[in-house]
Amino acid sequence: MNKPILHLNLCSKWYDMIELGLKLEEYREDKSYWNRVFIEGSIKIKGKLYKPKDIIVCFSNGYSKNRRQMYMEIQDLIYSKGKQKWGAKIDKNYHILVLGQKINY
Repeated sequence: MNKPILHLNLCSKWYDMIELGLKLEEYREDKSYWNRVFIEGSIKIKGKLYKPKDIIVCFSNGYSKNRRQMYMEIQDLIYSKGKQKWGAKIDKNYHILVLGQKINY
């Protein structure tokens, strides 16, 4: 596979839930940085826009040198309210990565 990779760091709670298949979406706040990465249903990596299904997301558990990592497909990118049980705040919109299958990469 030779798809572009979106790298995202997570705290252990969210990383573990995604790894176990209990959290099916990842949220990024409506802030200027993420608004430059997520543009009208596309994801910008190294200056180029891609459809969500054309990239892979690499989740890292924290920032240490020997952190755990996993790779996943992205099914969709939407802008909407998230689920509180997965870390979203009530009545707040997020860039939502709808996660697909975990993959070996």
